[in-house]
Amino acid sequence: MRFAFSTLGCPGAPLDHVLELAKGNDNSGLELRTAPDEFTNTGLSTSQRRELRTRIEDAGLEILAVSSYVKLCAVEDQPLEAHLELAADLGARGVRVFPGDVDSGTTDGPSAGEIRALDRVTSAPRDSQILLETHDSHSAGRKMAALCTLLDTDVPGHNVKVIWDSAHTWSHGETPAEAFELLKPWIEFVQIKDSDSSQDYRPVAMGAGDYPIRDLLQVLDGMDYPMSLEWELKWHPHLPPLEEALPATQAWLDQGDEVR
Repeated sequence: MRFAFSTLGCPGAPLDHVLELAKGNDNSGLELRTAPDEFTNTGLSTSQRRELRTRIEDAGLEILAVSSYVKLCAVEDQPLEAHLELAADLGARGVRVFPGDVDSGTTDGPSAGEIRALDRVTSAPRDSQILLETHDSHSAGRKMAALCTLLDTDVPGHNVKVIWDSAHTWSHGETPAEAFELLKPWIEFVQIKDSDSSQDYRPVAMGAGDYPIRDLLQVLDGMDYPMSLEWELKWHPHLPPLEEALPATQAWLDQGDEVR
């Protein structure tokens, strides 16, 4: 099992610290939160991008995603193209984006936001993938699958894949098996975290919640998807630090694997 983590779990930490965490916990990949206050951002110079890529590759790590806050369906000034260029320069698999649709749409067809997403995908450069996370307006697998099917139909040869945030689909009433069947054609990698459904699916320390990790591991048995810990310490400061969460995650996965 290839295991990765998001730098959302160590906000503002320098690259040296991130590399030490990865090495000390047998990680193979990273999701790099991209923001002005992080070492990964669209303002990096060519030489800074080259140095960042070299250091991560020399550490034996793969960049699963440049994690942007672009909302593909929204009317906004978030620079998708600049993030795609950064991902290409860093050798990342792609750019994480959110759907961010504020339009309700109808049962007869796509919403205005989804049509906007089609246009943005059509015009975007294809050197890097656009990685749509099951999040906000499209947290449910069924909703994301409908958007991806629309893309398959209307934008042949598009470069969109899905980051399956497995806790989000579960919070919308889909079992891991149900969500996987819906999203299977487009999944690039899987995000994991534990959460407590009695607290409105609030993220909690690994093993302290009721996310059905055994069911997820059973669904993914024999698959080769990287699993990435999306530890949301930036937004949920009650969580333990990533230094504790990474080994706890491995123990959580091992326990789930033993009993499934």
